[in-house]
Amino acid sequence: MSKSAVHTMTMSLATEWAPHGIRLNAIAPGVIPTEGASKRLSPGEGPSDRTIRSNPMGRVGTMAELQNLATFLIAPGCEWLTGETITLDGSQNHATGSNFYELRHWTDAQWQEARAAIKAQNEKDRAQRGV
Repeated sequence: MSKSAVHTMTMSLATEWAPHGIRLNAIAPGVIPTEGASKRLSPGEGPSDRTIRSNPMGRVGTMAELQNLATFLIAPGCEWLTGETITLDGSQNHATGSNFYELRHWTDAQWQEARAAIKAQNEKDRAQRGV
């Protein structure tokens, strides 16, 4: 689901469930490198090369930053915040339109190479789970 769809769903559900004391907020994270995502979303590159080049802050996010935001959203004193989507991406979405904006220039050969790398990584991961 796209971030705009998640945002619309969050606003709708927050309105629907607010009378029951249920709050709904969403986090729209930018690139936060993890082993699995990096191997699939940036095959053949370092886990964050593309993001660092295109991010206004010149870096990727950290798991601690994501955890801190999630903690804030459920913390006491935040009970009146509902229906919001908070983008945590160093302003990359504002600057480029999305995390994958640069991919619009990829050739068919680059897409095929990426698909092959993702497929190989998926097969490798499946084989390790079966052990």
